Amino acid sequence: MLDKLSAIESRYEEINRLLTEVGNDYQRAAELGIERAELDPIVSQAQKYRQALVSLEEARSLRDSEDEELRHLAEAEITELEPKIESLETEIRGLLLPRDPRDFRNVIMEVRAGTGGDEAALFAANLFRMYTRYAERQGWEVEALSSHEIGIGGFKEIIFTVRGKGAYSRLKFESGVHRVQRIPITESSGRIHTSTATVAVLAEVDEVEVNIPDDDIRMDVYKSAGAGGQNVQKNATAVRLTHIPTGMVVACQDERSQLQNRLRAMSILRARLYEIELEKQRQEVDQTRRSQVGTGERAEKIRTYNYPQSRVTDHRINLSDYNLPVVMEGWIDKFIEELSLRDETERLASVEE
Repeated sequence: MLDKLSAIESRYEEINRLLTEVGNDYQRAAELGIERAELDPIVSQAQKYRQALVSLEEARSLRDSEDEELRHLAEAEITELEPKIESLETEIRGLLLPRDPRDFRNVIMEVRAGTGGDEAALFAANLFRMYTRYAERQGWEVEALSSHEIGIGGFKEIIFTVRGKGAYSRLKFESGVHRVQRIPITESSGRIHTSTATVAVLAEVDEVEVNIPDDDIRMDVYKSAGAGGQNVQKNATAVRLTHIPTGMVVACQDERSQLQNRLRAMSILRARLYEIELEKQRQEVDQTRRSQVGTGERAEKIRTYNYPQSRVTDHRINLSDYNLPVVMEGWIDKFIEELSLRDETERLASVEE
């Protein structure tokens, strides 16, 4: 571990030197600044770790002193330092784990109604509101990219961006099937229905990272239509992009200009293709580790929202919260923290094996 830390500390010093030499190369300065910020917590803990090791060595050297008081002080310091060093080692191992390259990116989230008809669409709207409230609390910006709204306030589909530091690292565990159990407003007999909505969390990528040749794209334009007839556009501003090699289709119609809808559709398409490529790489690199938490398998029912019991249960970690109204207001940190902890624990175990 000390060898790894020495290499990181050397790189940290090199970055500090390079930052004094970049001059007006602002892009290079930004890249170095980002790298330094990523190394900051490791270097800080490494310094504490080295100081603790030196103190422990000094205390052990005094343990055999002829001075009885000095021996007692040394024993007390050893008793204090050993668990501290063990804790620092665990924390540093966590910091040294390979980071998901997407963790610091903005995200594109897709929420789609699943089984359950109108009730599923209403639940999709509830989830969109939950994530919006959570993002607001984090100081992130939310912007709708595309939506298919039904007349009673639900969404068959809504796609939106969340922009802010660490957005992907927090929201990536939300991918999967969310299930709701409640009495629909249209149900006269009071019978509880079960409906689902699917959430996908994609890292936002730029054109440099995912280059899509023009020949791979077919673009269709058409008149967009909202929930009511008065919202129908007279001009063909809606855009449908088809990625010919994969058959993937992305449509955007919420913007007033064809160009803006095309840019949004391309952003969604790039994110989806990037996710597909990363999934291929994960399967090639590691066929044995298929954690639900890490991969966010969309076929799995990851969470249940039970309204009669005011209960929200995350099935991946067997964790329940019995204050459903608060959770639906975006207080989902309890689940995210536990999912993050489990993911890090599993990755540490994988490395140590």
